Amino acid sequence: MNRSRIIATALLLAALGALLPLAVAAYASWARAVSQEQSLLDGYATRALRNVTTTLDQGRRVVTEMENWRGTPCSAEHIEQMRRVAINSRYTEQVGYLENGQPRCSSWGVFTSPPGTRRVAPPDADLPDGFRVTLRTYPAITGGDPVTVLQRGNIYVLINTSRLTDVIVDDRVQLGVAYGGKVVSTLRATDTDFVARVASSPTAINDSRYLHAVARQDAWSAVVLEPQGNLRTSLLKELLWLLPIGVIISCVIVALVIRLLRKRLSPLAELNIAVQQREFVVFYQPIIHLTTGACIAAEALVRWRRPDGTMVRPDLFIPLAEESGLILPITDQVVETCIRDLRELLLADRSMHVAINLSANDITTGRFIGVLQQALEGSGIQNEQIWLEATERGFVDVDAASANLAKARALGFGIAIDDFGTGYSSLQYLERLPTDALKIDKCFIAAIGRTVATSSVISHIIDMAKTVGLKVVAEGVETEAQAEYLKAHGVEFAQGWLYAKAMPIEDFLAFVRVEAWREAKGAQDAQASLHAAGGG
Repeated sequence: MNRSRIIATALLLAALGALLPLAVAAYASWARAVSQEQSLLDGYATRALRNVTTTLDQGRRVVTEMENWRGTPCSAEHIEQMRRVAINSRYTEQVGYLENGQPRCSSWGVFTSPPGTRRVAPPDADLPDGFRVTLRTYPAITGGDPVTVLQRGNIYVLINTSRLTDVIVDDRVQLGVAYGGKVVSTLRATDTDFVARVASSPTAINDSRYLHAVARQDAWSAVVLEPQGNLRTSLLKELLWLLPIGVIISCVIVALVIRLLRKRLSPLAELNIAVQQREFVVFYQPIIHLTTGACIAAEALVRWRRPDGTMVRPDLFIPLAEESGLILPITDQVVETCIRDLRELLLADRSMHVAINLSANDITTGRFIGVLQQALEGSGIQNEQIWLEATERGFVDVDAASANLAKARALGFGIAIDDFGTGYSSLQYLERLPTDALKIDKCFIAAIGRTVATSSVISHIIDMAKTVGLKVVAEGVETEAQAEYLKAHGVEFAQGWLYAKAMPIEDFLAFVRVEAWREAKGAQDAQASLHAAGGG
């Protein structure tokens, strides 16, 4: 993943991390509120159905008790008994006696209206225990509220239908009692059609207007309704404790995403991404023969070019790459790039070579030998055209370094010690290493001509190299005075801004062509001058 994708992914994760827990908290609050209200409604429905059963059972007992009474029907004793039973029965409004299918007397007394004028509403259903029930009718004698009539034989009781819904429920709740889908009694129920629909439906009904519960027994149903809008109170209660939890979780997730983003975009993570994306390019700094002025080689210098085109200085990432081990794949990419960039030039001019820097890990393990051999296979480039540069700081294990550099040198690769003088160099140290050349660090070159202690060191370095038969390359040459000093002291090669900065492959190849043209023209001019002198 590149940086922009990582950032975009992190932003998306942060947004999801911030919003998802809040959404889950809101949904959980709603679900808990609905569950709690549903549980409450289920309880109300069960209680209401139990009340219906209790009311009807009491009516049955009244009828049974009057059936067991022995005496003259509608006598004073009979009426007194009916009154006593009615008074002792909480739900019974009236107890009555039928003669020839018509009311003759009740707990209210003997009916004086002529026979045939008193009517009994036809029953709505015959119950299994021999009772007949008339669900909702109005008493002809007393008038008043509608009643439910329970009748068996000549005995009947009138039950105020409001007793069927005489249940203590929350003021927000609507209650309805139905028999066979027909609504018998309601309590604050404004939508009796919905009550009837729920009561008569054998399956659950979903309706966005109401939460509802139903309890059933035989043909009786108790239906409890609550408008969905009433859930706001319960929802707010749930949100008061679930939403803060969601906020805390959101903060934790966002913090983790930020931490992950920082980790993924840390210098090491960015360097790892750069390796994966192959963001490293190679610049080439010409190495000049001080006597002839010809470009005889180039040092390959790795550069990190970000996707936005900005360049990262090597001193900002090379130490991290070496510490983390990422220097190994970076070196591999440098080798591969050098072979690809310089193949035609090296094949055309066998005297030309390229110098590649090695890491301490490569020098100690010898891994670089296999990498080079594999990269050069089939390229036509000779091993002698590849020089390997190792800094003194890379010789952590001198014995291992010496053995591996000796193997490379035996295969024909040139060996040079880079940044000489900045480590712990000594003549004995140089004698132990299989070395072809040393490169004097630019800090010593910059001291040439100055009255500082460092300026006197460079001559000793040159003498040391000559003592052990090494070629000398001066790094960081920037002035003609430095170049003249080096030539006077027998230094063969130099590189630095006096000649050219490190440059992309296209510019380097152009530089080589120009230098070759100048060299050729110089040779022609010299030959022409020689002929002219001879002719004179």
